[in-house]
Amino acid sequence: MSTTTDSERYFTELAAALRTAGVPEEQITATVEDLRGHLAETGAHPEEEFGLAAGFAAQLGGLAPRPAEPDEQAENWTWTADIFNDVRMLAVHGDEGWEVESLDSLGRFVCRRSTTAALRWEYRREVITGRRRTKVLAGLEPEGWELCGEWLVYGYFKRPRAATAGPEAALKSPPATPLQTLFLSRRGKLALAVWLVVVSAAAAACFIGVLGMGGLAITIALVSVFSSLYTSHLETAKGHEEQRRPRP
Repeated sequence: MSTTTDSERYFTELAAALRTAGVPEEQITATVEDLRGHLAETGAHPEEEFGLAAGFAAQLGGLAPRPAEPDEQAENWTWTADIFNDVRMLAVHGDEGWEVESLDSLGRFVCRRSTTAALRWEYRREVITGRRRTKVLAGLEPEGWELCGEWLVYGYFKRPRAATAGPEAALKSPPATPLQTLFLSRRGKLALAVWLVVVSAAAAACFIGVLGMGGLAITIALVSVFSSLYTSHLETAKGHEEQRRPRP
């Protein structure tokens, strides 16, 4: 059961974290009162119910755009990168105020950026296959990390930089929306070049009659499948290696 002293200490810390993040005082008061009422009904301990105060404050939004903000007042942008370049580009675009809302069926990052209260975001990628999923989520959620998309064996997590940088996470003059939507690494470009060479050779063979249309389709499908499997294998091995390294 939660004690009054524990609750008061928790809500004092939560209010301070929200205040540091720049949340308006009236919003802090209303939020804290709502949470107090919830605990009064459930009788739960605040940290058991909500997690650590600092991490919970980050989940509540900090300087992030208010949930009630109309969609027409926000910018929307979808982009993608190969799996060797995604983390780097997430850091770049997160620093420009782009919040990843989801990954679509093609593995593209669907992003949003407020035009009135843009905030820098930070991202991380973790291997979340099998039983590891529960462990990763349990370790990251108290720190304010939120799962925003999944691809292959990876989960992508986001949190507003206000969780660690406070008011400095605000973005006063966001850069223009990038015109580019595809960001390839050197390895990604090499893989694409190899794919194009093989497919072009198959198309030429089809044109001169050596390979029929069915053979061309099968060749393209096989090259695409093996390319995906090889890329997934390389990056999965890399991901497991990163997981074995001690965190700083």
